[in-house]
Amino acid sequence: MNENETIRIIKQRRSTRRFSEKQVSEDDLNTIINAGLYAPNGGTDFEKNVYFTIIQNENILNKINSLAKEAAGQSSFEWLKDLGSNEQFNCLYNAPTFIIISVKKQSESAVYDCSALTQNMLLAAESVGLGSCWLYFPLQAFDKDMGLVKELKIPQGFKPITSMVIGYKEDDEINVPERKTENVRYIK
Repeated sequence: MNENETIRIIKQRRSTRRFSEKQVSEDDLNTIINAGLYAPNGGTDFEKNVYFTIIQNENILNKINSLAKEAAGQSSFEWLKDLGSNEQFNCLYNAPTFIIISVKKQSESAVYDCSALTQNMLLAAESVGLGSCWLYFPLQAFDKDMGLVKELKIPQGFKPITSMVIGYKEDDEINVPERKTENVRYIK
């Protein structure tokens, strides 16, 4: 199999759940956001249909964590209730930077576009030496507090659809498990 830097980054990237307190630089964030904007998408006006909210304010991060846990505590799923009631659990993993990706509500390909965009951003984070984790749990905060969209200045008509945390990895040890390709069939 051909190995190059891109393939190495794809294989080495893992969800990070332990971060140092060091804040992510604006340069690195711009690199990561820009990588997201180059993702494949279903429309020519993609960059007009997506909005990024980058949160590095500790008070707001704590508020989102609390609201998301409160919403999870009211879930019908036991595992979510358990996480919501666990005082030690931080749904943002104490990361210094939280990014919310919002899309225009009428966007037909939003889920697909944001999935590709998010993957590009996660890989870009890895390529500049940062850890990342793709998250859904914190978005429950918006179900608990409808004013959060306004407080975070997410434009009217946009809806938060996915999110991620980014920061410097507390632990640089990388364990890349071997993947098996037994479920691949070529038809020629």
